[in-house]
Amino acid sequence: MKGFLRRRLLWGSLLVAATIAVASVYAAWEGATTRSAYLSGWLLFGLMVVLTGYNWLKKIPYLPLGRSEVWLEFHLYAGVFTGVLFLLHVRLRWPTGWFELVLTLLYAIVMFSGVLGIIISRGWPKRLTARGGEVPFDRIPLVSRQLREQAEALALSSVAEAKSATIAEFYTRRLHDFFAGPRHFLSHLFEIRLPLNALLHDLGDLNRFLNEQERKVADQLVALVRQKDGLDYQRALQLTLRLWLFVHIPVTYSLMLWAVAHIVLVYGFSAGAR
Repeated sequence: MKGFLRRRLLWGSLLVAATIAVASVYAAWEGATTRSAYLSGWLLFGLMVVLTGYNWLKKIPYLPLGRSEVWLEFHLYAGVFTGVLFLLHVRLRWPTGWFELVLTLLYAIVMFSGVLGIIISRGWPKRLTARGGEVPFDRIPLVSRQLREQAEALALSSVAEAKSATIAEFYTRRLHDFFAGPRHFLSHLFEIRLPLNALLHDLGDLNRFLNEQERKVADQLVALVRQKDGLDYQRALQLTLRLWLFVHIPVTYSLMLWAVAHIVLVYGFSAGAR
């Protein structure tokens, strides 16, 4: 823990120092708009190349890149520093024209998805472990189907065994859609248990109208509902762990291509002006 806090303090200090250094240069070059824009632009582009290039370099086997944990921390703090450079580069003004608007939007998506990815990659595994009963992602549909079949079988058997259609009707009205597929994706991401509590409350109310045999079936349905809710929780968190990179990485490459086009246009117009 001490080592982690020491590294965080070191990276934070470097980030503050770099921010002060760049801001000081900007203050010194306040009247030299072109020089300051080129400085921030090339620093920003160079840092983005480094951050993007690591994703390729780490795929090369036996390349001595050091500990991945250190590179991840560098990626995090350097990514935040690109935000400082970007704001200085655009001089805190709203983009003008569609080209600048697209460039700004791409950068915003990369930054937001990167921050979200850090939160997800560090927080989601702890949540999955704390909840327990983790199921491999590719087995979730199979387990979900098994739970649905068990619930349907219980609802149907209650008609013959208890001589009553109360549970079967309740299943059709309240539980069929719940067991039919993944449910409450956003609720699981934000740890909101209201949908589950509503189902359990309705099952509890149903008990008042059931005989002893039906109550046993209802208790089994409650257990299945809890298992299905836990499975949906696993799916929601594991899916976001898998999907955020499919947003962050492709948009990063799009941003790099757009940045190259921006550089070409800037130097093209500068040469034409001279």
